[in-house]
Amino acid sequence: MEKIQLLKPKQPVGIVGYGAYVPRYRLPAKEVARIWTDSQGGLPVVEKSVPGPDEDVVTMSIEAARNALKRAQIHANHLRAVWVGSESHPYAVKPTSTIVAEAIGAVPNTQAADWEFACKAGTEAMVAAMGMVGSGMADYALAIGMDTAQGRPGDPLEYTAAAGGAAFILGKAEESVAVIEASYSFVTDTPDFFRRAYQKYPEHGHRFTGEPAYFKHVSSAAEAMMDAMDSKPEDYTYAVFHQPNAKFPQNVAKSLGFTPDQIKTGLLVPMIGNTYSGAAIIGLTAILDEAKPGDRILMVSYGSGAGSDAMVIQVTDQIEKRRDLAIKTMAYIDRRTEIDYAEYVRMRGKLTMK
Repeated sequence: MEKIQLLKPKQPVGIVGYGAYVPRYRLPAKEVARIWTDSQGGLPVVEKSVPGPDEDVVTMSIEAARNALKRAQIHANHLRAVWVGSESHPYAVKPTSTIVAEAIGAVPNTQAADWEFACKAGTEAMVAAMGMVGSGMADYALAIGMDTAQGRPGDPLEYTAAAGGAAFILGKAEESVAVIEASYSFVTDTPDFFRRAYQKYPEHGHRFTGEPAYFKHVSSAAEAMMDAMDSKPEDYTYAVFHQPNAKFPQNVAKSLGFTPDQIKTGLLVPMIGNTYSGAAIIGLTAILDEAKPGDRILMVSYGSGAGSDAMVIQVTDQIEKRRDLAIKTMAYIDRRTEIDYAEYVRMRGKLTMK
């Protein structure tokens, strides 16, 4: 069997600052069921986050980035890259990253780019940031995963397609709240979920969604990473997996040998739904909000199309000095305003007048 080559930078890299953002509006899953199934059947989540009328990937990325800067304790003009991963960029032609960079004060001496790989666009940007900092090209790089995902009215996705995400400033390991020991990516061409140009809503490749898509990629990436790192599930304090619903990450964790206690902190989907590009990494922010120095974390993202990025992360003693410098993830989740289906339709522009 071919030896797995992990992605490791030339010089150690870590997370210098991190931040999350979740909109305050919540649509209960029972509201979706009331409209479409006469309240029959099970519910995949309790509720999902919904962006306000004045929120999009840009505004939410700015909020998360500012939180990350507070924890990093650096000025934005030290960033040599601002990268935003999303599948719901507000413009078809115009970068999100330049708007974010301008708003946080990172321009003009920075590289900026938008990333896209369905739900793993955020970790994709993180891997690239690892390479940029690890090569010595930059002292700091900002990677964001953020989405305002949508589901077609009445589609099962409408229960879970949510909004939110996270931002990470990567820098030298000695300045970091958590060191990224290694990364590994596993990709194939598996068409489980897609949206063609000019289509408003994505579609399922239904029979591909579970076993050949999510479970194969997440499991393969996790197993390869643990094998290459000569580690076992019990060597990790926490694990966080991509969360399209509540069942998938729990099932894959169990199959890999992780306990419910190892995944409960990062399992946010029951409370806020699937934040797509931010689904795994926002779980990581919740873990960093409570982790102790020395704790080890396994994170595995997933993006339809399909691929997974796995990372092994170890928390440093810097975490206790900096995590309280910005709003914690659970504070955003606890700050909620419930809306009904009619308000949701209006806010998300699902009812057109012409």
